[in-house]
Amino acid sequence: MNHFFGLLQKYQDSKMKSKYKKLRLILGDQLNQKHSWFAQADQSILYVLMEIRTETDYVWHHIQKACAFFAAMEGFADLLNSRHHDTIYLKLDDPSNLQSFTANCNALIKKYQIESFEYQLPDEYRVDEELKTYCSALNIPAQTCDTEHFYTTRDELGTFFSGKKGLLMENFYREMRKKHNILMDGKEPIAGKWNFDEDNRKKLPKNHHPYPPLLFTNTVQAQYHRIRNAGIETIGSIDPQNLYWPLNRQQSLKLLSYFTENCLPLFGTFQDAMHTDEWSVYHSRLSFSMNTKMLSPKEVVGAAVAAWEQNKKSIAINQLEGFVRQILGWREYMRGIYWLKMPDYQKLNYFDHQRKLPDWYWTGKTKMNCLKHSIGQSLNHAYAHHIQRLMITGNFALLAGINPDEVDFWYLGIYIDAIQWVEITNTRGMSQYADGGITGSKPYTASANYIHKQSNYCDNCHYDRTKRTGEDACPFNSLYWDFHDRHRAKLGNNIRLSMVYRLWDKMAPDDHEATLLRANFCLENLEKL
Repeated sequence: MNHFFGLLQKYQDSKMKSKYKKLRLILGDQLNQKHSWFAQADQSILYVLMEIRTETDYVWHHIQKACAFFAAMEGFADLLNSRHHDTIYLKLDDPSNLQSFTANCNALIKKYQIESFEYQLPDEYRVDEELKTYCSALNIPAQTCDTEHFYTTRDELGTFFSGKKGLLMENFYREMRKKHNILMDGKEPIAGKWNFDEDNRKKLPKNHHPYPPLLFTNTVQAQYHRIRNAGIETIGSIDPQNLYWPLNRQQSLKLLSYFTENCLPLFGTFQDAMHTDEWSVYHSRLSFSMNTKMLSPKEVVGAAVAAWEQNKKSIAINQLEGFVRQILGWREYMRGIYWLKMPDYQKLNYFDHQRKLPDWYWTGKTKMNCLKHSIGQSLNHAYAHHIQRLMITGNFALLAGINPDEVDFWYLGIYIDAIQWVEITNTRGMSQYADGGITGSKPYTASANYIHKQSNYCDNCHYDRTKRTGEDACPFNSLYWDFHDRHRAKLGNNIRLSMVYRLWDKMAPDDHEATLLRANFCLENLEKL
């Protein structure tokens, strides 16, 4: 008899139709409440966001990054539910969480008898491939749509450069300015110039104190404990009762407003400046908000342009143009390169660099002050601005011949804004030149002289920035010349490096030998520098 009633219950359950017809997957970097999906509530649609091990475990993420993503995702799910969009949020420790996009979606499709599946185009190649493969095997209709975030489509850069020689960012940037009518006076750029980069390389003057960064007070204890209890490997430090990154659109808009009012007036001038007492300088720190799509690049650029139009006496054009170029130029350009060149791009190693990343990249315990500070700041804040990434941590890794796989792993994990589409093109391409010149026309290398010009890092350093040889000589100096010497076959004909090789050739043979000996010592003793 009990067996009969059990079968009857199963039969009745199978006859009960779910109200949900469609399942929509929202990824952790798709927190765009202005997306057309959410224009009106539809009770036949079920949304799902999920915390899963496939996303937490592919690199060692900074603990602030992991907590920020989870908290922002959870807040977004709550927002959707409050607006009558039925939304499931699968937490890391939920017993029903199968720890992958596909397994969880399969379970939900079966449980709610879903009739169709939709997702927004992922920004990471590996997730894109995973979901394409998944949908090809589904026995229900599946559909994708755009994230409605970027200025450009995935293939727009490739189309623009089709038939052209090289992929010069400046040409793409100018085309974007024209197409979207940003900082244009008819067909010409406002103020008669496309680029004010030469005005934007100032060091912070002595006793100059930038506006303090706007910091929020967010509690992420629940997310922190889920991550810790799951035994997930993370890096960096956090105060889970006081996470200061924006975790929702309202906080992101406040940060944008703070930047345009207080930081934009001097952003361009000091965008390359570094200082031991300043971790934010005049930077917007909006990249996490944009990369999670809580803010769109169009509204960020629009807010900056509007601030300039309203206050041209305080905001010079070079301040604004430098900011616009980072978003409309570099950000869109790097995304275009990513979709044009993946998946082969992630394997490129032009110089065949094979050295292991020094352990002090994970601790900051090095005698080189610039690296100690830049890495320490990264571990403390999950943030460093573009020159710290490119010309300090990236520059050293390139000069030292570090395997770009290890460099990618470090950058992708340590920064709160690091998602592969924007990280790998900047790291493997622009920083490490492992792509052989796809993203840049020459390697971004520098000696201690450049670091001194842009920062106070060389002050009170264990090493002497003026020396190339000797036990106390700054390692950057000998490594700079050693790098160019050992890669002359590949770089010697690069017109942008002609001055470098002329200077090297003018040095006396004894200077050559001493410089290369010092570089060799540094390379053999990387862990002790």
